[in-house]
Amino acid sequence: MRFIRPLFTSIAALVLAGSLQAQIAFEEYDMANGMHVILHQDPTTPIVAVSVLYHVGSKNEVPGRTGFAHFFEHLLFEGSENIDRGEYMQLVQNNGGSLNANTTQDRTFYYEILPSNQLELGLWMESERMLHANIDKAGVETQREVVKEEKRMRVDNQPYGTFISNMFDRTFKTHNYRWAVIGSMDDLNAAELEEFMAFYKKFYGPNNATLSIAGDIDIAQTKAWIDTYFGEIPAGPAIERPSKVEDHQAEQIVDTVYDNIQLPAVFMGYRIPGQTHPDTYALTLLTTALSDGPSSRLSKRMVDEDQTAVQVYAFPYALEDHGIFISLALPNGDIGLDSLMATMDEEIARMQDVLITEKEYTKVLNKIEAQFILSNGSVSGIAESLANYHVYFGDAALINDEIKRYQAVTREDILRVAKTYLNPDNRVVLNYLPKPGANPAVE
Repeated sequence: MRFIRPLFTSIAALVLAGSLQAQIAFEEYDMANGMHVILHQDPTTPIVAVSVLYHVGSKNEVPGRTGFAHFFEHLLFEGSENIDRGEYMQLVQNNGGSLNANTTQDRTFYYEILPSNQLELGLWMESERMLHANIDKAGVETQREVVKEEKRMRVDNQPYGTFISNMFDRTFKTHNYRWAVIGSMDDLNAAELEEFMAFYKKFYGPNNATLSIAGDIDIAQTKAWIDTYFGEIPAGPAIERPSKVEDHQAEQIVDTVYDNIQLPAVFMGYRIPGQTHPDTYALTLLTTALSDGPSSRLSKRMVDEDQTAVQVYAFPYALEDHGIFISLALPNGDIGLDSLMATMDEEIARMQDVLITEKEYTKVLNKIEAQFILSNGSVSGIAESLANYHVYFGDAALINDEIKRYQAVTREDILRVAKTYLNPDNRVVLNYLPKPGANPAVE
């Protein structure tokens, strides 16, 4: 068996190198109303992904009215002037397709995956969403209850489900990242119908949208349909983006959160730059070396060797304006959270003091390259990547070229970013403990 792994690794590297040579061709253009269009033709399978990225997320909200962007992710499935309530999903599913949407701090993304002969249906439905959405009392009241239930399931009743919102709340004091994407239920309950209508008119116009289509399409016909369904939609008002300013963190912030959990946990978050900053690439390689897989440094040390943790993980949460490098650990048995933190700090210090080996660097880079390929392994992934690269980087061609930025990262860069960002004065520490009485064995 000792001879199989090197042989398999060599074969995988050759396959990976060949895959990286494949280029994703696309066309893009701006419409007169400001909507950006990106088209990728792939005739290999008879499906198409129709997506619209609206450059509006929770950071575009205002204090006292949070949760609007995520609320609209739900509300805009309520139908339109020409699509009855409850019919939106049914139309797609009855025609052999699927659909979904998601919201982040920076954007809201809608998509349908359809048989390619139903492309026109997808375009018509997205144009209805953009121009004729139902923003009425019945839809608002229905979706208020849906969002409340989602918050109960995914945040309130999910073990450690509040750690992201708690981390962002303590990391950001002035930037609008400081509140959760799902927002405040009190804010949504207090909002009037007119406020929802104003939010829709402000942010859901074509000049704030990127239409990205990938799959088995005829380019000329697709352009004609896009002009038919979107060409006459008027541009919305000019959008003023919120301030990116966030004051420098001067000292470590430590807090305790009592939750409905059985095991305590420690979460550490270090402020890092936004996703377009050059250091993001080195930070991604750094986190891969620290925690991606059982052979990574944190897992090997804390789970396998010391057996102090049942789980340990790290990841860079990079957004448009800023980001947080988050690491977390759950103790094994009665190991204290301070002990877990000390070990994690030791492993981070190693990354700050000693270059990773050439072998480890190659392994980490191979993982990044494989993940990059997988992210563009479907028409829906390609459509989303093209839209993201255009909106955040202003360059959709990075779908082919961004991997070169990872490949340009040196071992010295990894050491440098570890020193620059992973310092105690630049972090928030959250100690999650079971609520009193929830787990007597831990008290």
